[in-house]
Amino acid sequence: MRVRTGQNLRSSNRRDGRRRRGWSAAAAVAIGVMTLGVLAPPAASDPAAPAAAAAARPDAVQRALNTLVRDDGMPAALASVQDRNGRTRTYTAGVGDLTTGAKVPRDGQVRIGSNTKAFTAVVVLQLVGEGKIDLDAFVDTYLPGLVRGKGIDGGRITIRYLLQHTSGLPEYGIHLDDTEIRNRYFEPRELLDLALEHPADAEPGKRWKYSNTNYVVAGLIVQKVTGRPLAEEMDRRIIQRIGLRHTYFPAPGDMTVREPHPRGYHRSPADGPLRDFTEMDPSAGWAAGQLISTNSDLNRFFTALLAGRLLPAAQLAEMRTTVPAGTSGLRYGLGLTSRPLSCGGVYWGHGGDIAGYETRGGVTEDGRAANVAVTSIPTDEAAVRHVSDAVNRALCG
Repeated sequence: MRVRTGQNLRSSNRRDGRRRRGWSAAAAVAIGVMTLGVLAPPAASDPAAPAAAAAARPDAVQRALNTLVRDDGMPAALASVQDRNGRTRTYTAGVGDLTTGAKVPRDGQVRIGSNTKAFTAVVVLQLVGEGKIDLDAFVDTYLPGLVRGKGIDGGRITIRYLLQHTSGLPEYGIHLDDTEIRNRYFEPRELLDLALEHPADAEPGKRWKYSNTNYVVAGLIVQKVTGRPLAEEMDRRIIQRIGLRHTYFPAPGDMTVREPHPRGYHRSPADGPLRDFTEMDPSAGWAAGQLISTNSDLNRFFTALLAGRLLPAAQLAEMRTTVPAGTSGLRYGLGLTSRPLSCGGVYWGHGGDIAGYETRGGVTEDGRAANVAVTSIPTDEAAVRHVSDAVNRALCG
C-alpha cells in the first residue's frame, strides 16, 4: 500500500522498487489467443467495407483498454464511463480467468484498494459536520496516549494531518510480505503497532508523504467516537445512503469477492510468475484499503460526493482543499485527489491498488465520471501511464 507520487497513488503492499515488469510466456500466449476477438478490428472484404470497418472500430476508451491487455500484459481491463447526462457505457478487454478463458464480467466487482480512503475520510468529515470530531484537534483528544513512538506524538498530530498525509506517521505496509497479507487476519491495532516500531518520516504538518497508517488511525477515531465498527458506519452513512448496491466492506474472515468478478493476479516475488490472488484476507488494508466495489459504483460515489450529497458544503470545501503531492500535477486534499486532464481542468477521485487489482478514475466539475480497473498492479511506468491515459480518454472524449 504505497504511493508513487510521480504518477499514481499506490496502495499495494509492496515497495515499488521491488516490483519489476514481467510476464510468463504461457500467460502471454493465453491472453494473446483468448483476447484476439476483443482486440482485432473487423476485416474489410468489399469496397464499402472500409467505411463500415471505421464505424465499427473501437472507440478511444476501448482502444486504451486493448493497449493495457495487448502491450502491458494485463489479464483484463474494465471501465465504466458516465457522460454529463448520466448515460453510462461499460467496457471490457482481455479475459476474466487465465485458466478457463472466461469472459470478463461487465462492471464486475474488484478490490478497490485505497479508494477506501475517500470513504473513510467522508465518514470522518460527516462526524466533523455533526460536531463530534474537530478537524484541527489532536489525535490524543480521541485516542489518548495511543500514538507514540520515535519522533511520533499523537499530541502533535491533528485529524487534518491524518487525512491529508502530512502527519509524518511511517508506513506499515512495506513491512509485510504478500503471503502474510494474503492469509492472515490483522486487527487494526496490530497495523498501527507495526508502524510505531519505526521512526517518524517527518515533523507533523511539514511534509506530504503518503502513509496508510494515517487512515488506520482515522478509522480507530471513527470507532472511538461512534462506538460502532467502521464498516457499519461506512455502510450506514455512505453505501446505503446513496444506493451503492455492489459495494461492501468484507467481514473478518471473508476472503472472497461476492458477485461476478474478473480474477486478480499478482507477481510475488517480483520476479516470479503471476499468481491468482483473487481470494485473500484484505484486513491489512482496513480503513486504508479493504473495500470491494465496481467501476460504476465508484462513479456513483464520487459523483454524489462532489454534488454535495454526502457532506455539508463546509466539509466538502475542506476535503477539496489540496496540497501538492509529487511532480505530475497531482494534489491531495482530505482523502480526495485532483489530477489535470489533457482537455483542460481536473478530475477528482482517489485511486487504489491491492494485490490483484488496480483502479483509477474520478469525476469532473461538469459531471463526467469514469473509472478503470485492471486485474494486476502495473509494474512499469509505461503501464502506469496507460492506465492514466485510459481515464483521461474516458473523461476527455
